[in-house]
Amino acid sequence: MKNIIYILIVLFIIVACSTSQKNVDTAAKQNVALNDTVRIKNDSLEYEVIIIDNGFSYWLASRAFPRNYHSLSFLENKNYLYVTEWNNRVLQPQRFSPNLYEMRIDYQPNIHYGYEVNYLIYNYMIYFQNTYKQKLWGYVPSR
Repeated sequence: MKNIIYILIVLFIIVACSTSQKNVDTAAKQNVALNDTVRIKNDSLEYEVIIIDNGFSYWLASRAFPRNYHSLSFLENKNYLYVTEWNNRVLQPQRFSPNLYEMRIDYQPNIHYGYEVNYLIYNYMIYFQNTYKQKLWGYVPSR
């Protein structure tokens, strides 16, 4: 049976008049895909990550640490902590906004997902915590 991780996080669209707009360099915008969906699929490992969140592609291209900055074991440990807390919040919709924590993430620490999958999950968790002013676990880099 093919194991697939789907992380489909669809968050609300922020109305332009309710937030302040940041000036973004046009050249940097051109480097980011018009579609704000990040997808990593590794057929040999049979795992897939799909993240749909307004602004994540730009953040990943402009502010995230570069690949290989963190070791695979660092990413796996952080992802386990972040995902565990995320899943706890999904189960408590009366306490945490169900608009932010819509679905459970099926991340199992005993499975080797590879560097790209772990890199993408880690960076989404950092983006999510900084963008939505949430703290899942420990120190959150402000990149």
